[in-house]
Amino acid sequence: MEGKGKALGERILGNIAEVIVGKEQTARLLLTALLADGHVLLEDVPGTGKTKLAKTLAKTVAGEFSRIQFTPDLLPSDITGLNIFDSKENDFVLRKGPVFTNILLADEINRATPRTQAGLLECMEERQVTIDGESYIPGKPFFVIATQNPVETAGTFPLPEAQMDRFMMRLSMGLPGKEEELAILQRYMTDEPLEQLQSVLTLDELLQARQEANQVFVHKCVLEYMVSLVDATRLGGNIVMGVSPRGNLALLRCAKAYAYLDGRGYVTPDDVRALAVPVLAHRLVLGYGSGGSDTAVDLIRKLLDTTPVPTEDFTA
Repeated sequence: MEGKGKALGERILGNIAEVIVGKEQTARLLLTALLADGHVLLEDVPGTGKTKLAKTLAKTVAGEFSRIQFTPDLLPSDITGLNIFDSKENDFVLRKGPVFTNILLADEINRATPRTQAGLLECMEERQVTIDGESYIPGKPFFVIATQNPVETAGTFPLPEAQMDRFMMRLSMGLPGKEEELAILQRYMTDEPLEQLQSVLTLDELLQARQEANQVFVHKCVLEYMVSLVDATRLGGNIVMGVSPRGNLALLRCAKAYAYLDGRGYVTPDDVRALAVPVLAHRLVLGYGSGGSDTAVDLIRKLLDTTPVPTEDFTA
């Protein structure tokens, strides 16, 4: 198994790099969440390539892809689907919504009402959709990539804590450097690379890779380090609500997938440290009016600096 994950990651990330200039670490983290069977929230200002990255990953994997443009008038049934009476059949027929797919792009998710956002909760966590009392499987695998603009707040509805906790990671694209932006202009001067992109991973290969990543070994001292780190988020200060056990399980699954993509059969504390901010920061609920200026990201980084790192042999 060791080395196989690294070859797989290089093949997928190399394909993504045919379209996306730079952002190697963001693409790697996105792939990590996919292998860990989680969902990702891409949060950044418009024009940084959030939707492009999501579409590129979807085209890299040979599965079904759906996109929902979230708007204030969107209804939960527009996401999940509904039963419609068919006069020819003289019976109700299920018209499936866009969640019946493998990779779902929820574009500008914070533009829909909380009631509509909640339409995704069940399928994100339980991997099922309930319509008129009947349960259906949306797709296997099922991976949600949601995007939102954190700057423009007019006409938006903040994601509730329960919805945020369903996302395994929150990632930011960031603006490109001068060299990267020059490369973007040159690459897109005459062509659209996404149109020529070919898939390099089948659904069966993805499911197999998930099983292999889940077999990565995690030493007890690394587990204790994760528990200490998460427990430190629950000790008060400006933090009203710390990371839940679901968040710690997400960190564990991501650490396994991250190590797998690095070609290792074991998790190191460095894997945990690399994933702590994208996996844990968005799960913190901070207080208001306490005088603290720290953001959730700053707080997680401070905890990484103050939580003792294990030095035992964690390879076996």
